[in-house]
Amino acid sequence: MSIQNTRYPIPVTLNLLIFAGAFCGCLALLWCASHLALGWKLLAAACFAVVNNTMFTLMHEAIHGVLLPNAAANTLLGLVCGAFVPVPLTAYHYGHMQHHIRNRTDVELFDYYLPTDSRFRKNVWLYLGNLSGGFWTLMMLGTLLYLFFPWFFRSPRRAQEAESFGIGAGVGDIAQLPLLKTWLQCLFVVLVQAAIIFLLDLSLAGWLLCYGAFALHWSALQYAHHAWSVRDVKTGAWNLRVFAPVRWLSLNYHYHLAHHTHPDVPWIYLGEFVHQDETRPSFLKNYLALWKGVRPAPLMGKDMS
Repeated sequence: MSIQNTRYPIPVTLNLLIFAGAFCGCLALLWCASHLALGWKLLAAACFAVVNNTMFTLMHEAIHGVLLPNAAANTLLGLVCGAFVPVPLTAYHYGHMQHHIRNRTDVELFDYYLPTDSRFRKNVWLYLGNLSGGFWTLMMLGTLLYLFFPWFFRSPRRAQEAESFGIGAGVGDIAQLPLLKTWLQCLFVVLVQAAIIFLLDLSLAGWLLCYGAFALHWSALQYAHHAWSVRDVKTGAWNLRVFAPVRWLSLNYHYHLAHHTHPDVPWIYLGEFVHQDETRPSFLKNYLALWKGVRPAPLMGKDMS
């Protein structure tokens, strides 16, 4: 165990309690969205967006190896949390680690456009992909595509097509994944979702309502943390201000700069790395600013906030 892990021990009991609550909460809200009156369905979907995001942040902890101290248990619980997102753990793990390497570089720049970019296309990706849940939809469809056509992403032609659409890095990441391991995890995700739908007798409309709300919430959460931040791989993120209970339910995910600078520290300690004198825009301000469209890209090491 590293010195850092000794100083910042994983909150095992708390993590398990949060998982149990989020697991039961997600199932209950999915059931409500399928079986209750319309008003309750809408409320259930809105609550599901928040509670299922807790499942996502638990998976995020597992990706960094700080959900549970035992490696096998950490992976197993991460797989279960990922099935609620739904995404195979290995795929998201690899993509997320690449995010920590490529953050705010030219290949991962959603809020700015480069001189060589089409501003119109960058805005299409911003509005449809980032702000309207499109990237979550592609992630879910990619899981199904990998299950039925696992070699689809490995074709050189796919890489060329993805590059022309501006998503070459993401498709390239998928092509690097271990085939059998990723396929088995995709199967696990689909089986878990199928079991939930069958056992709770969910309607398609109820499922789509919940996951549509989650897609919007998840997308906003992912990208508002980086919008207009300095173009630096490690420090290109914000510790955003947000209503404290919302931050707690997201396991301090809004302390995103703290996470990027200390990625191996469990969520419960991230507040220690938020400084009182640093610039901390509100989540709502950054989110609304994204709807104004992309801006010309500053140089690496600069920001235009």
